[in-house]
Amino acid sequence: MRRPVGVFDSGVGGLTVLKELTRTLPGEHFLYVGDTARVPYGTKSRETVTRYSIEIANHLITRHDIKMLVVACNTASSLALPVLRKIYKIPVVGMVDPCVRRAASLPKRDNIGVIGTAATVRSGAYEQALRSGLPASHVVSTPCPLFVSLAEEGWVETPVTRAVVAEYLAPYRSDPPDALILGCTHYPVLKNSIRGFLGEGPVLIDSGEEAARVVDVLLSEGGLKREGSGPEVSFLVTDDPDHFRGVGELFYGAEIGAVKKVSL
Repeated sequence: MRRPVGVFDSGVGGLTVLKELTRTLPGEHFLYVGDTARVPYGTKSRETVTRYSIEIANHLITRHDIKMLVVACNTASSLALPVLRKIYKIPVVGMVDPCVRRAASLPKRDNIGVIGTAATVRSGAYEQALRSGLPASHVVSTPCPLFVSLAEEGWVETPVTRAVVAEYLAPYRSDPPDALILGCTHYPVLKNSIRGFLGEGPVLIDSGEEAARVVDVLLSEGGLKREGSGPEVSFLVTDDPDHFRGVGELFYGAEIGAVKKVSL
């Protein structure tokens, strides 16, 4: 039996990460947990988000024997990742470090923008990681909380969406960054609207794409990677499977089959 890779998020946003993982690693079994009973994480404290993350990790490890944990939530990655890595022996991959690695690989990286939830920006996790990896870069972070609601409503390229994008990203329009980190897993759904406002100049760094590359490398180096032509994916939620399925297919980019409700 294939040991699964555990992936979790507060709700549907992490499905953009799962989409990239299944594309990059078609031989793996993925087990996704959406903590839909307690969404959103972006407005909660560090202590609360860490407690939720530990509860989910315990469930995935003790009940499903996962071989790796992917924290497909920028808020949880920013607030809880150090604790998770201290507690558990399996590899734990977050969203922040892969994005910073990508920014560091760019030929032009003097100015880096970061957009995310209020909690992610408030945590300073991206700024700290960028200061360590790119000490000469200038970093501007902007919270964009309404992007989450727009994405979940499916308003990806409406006049309202374009107006909100223009309001939040106005500083980047007047002073374009070399790269803009999409520091929330909901934001790739709005990538076309963001690109339409900023133009072709900035490199848009998608945490799902970058995390999938890191997971691929870690599984290969650890001798844990499975080859195959089609991934196995299981979905678990803590509340309302039907709503998760309906909203989640926009983020996942494919049909979502059976969704099981679980208690943590």
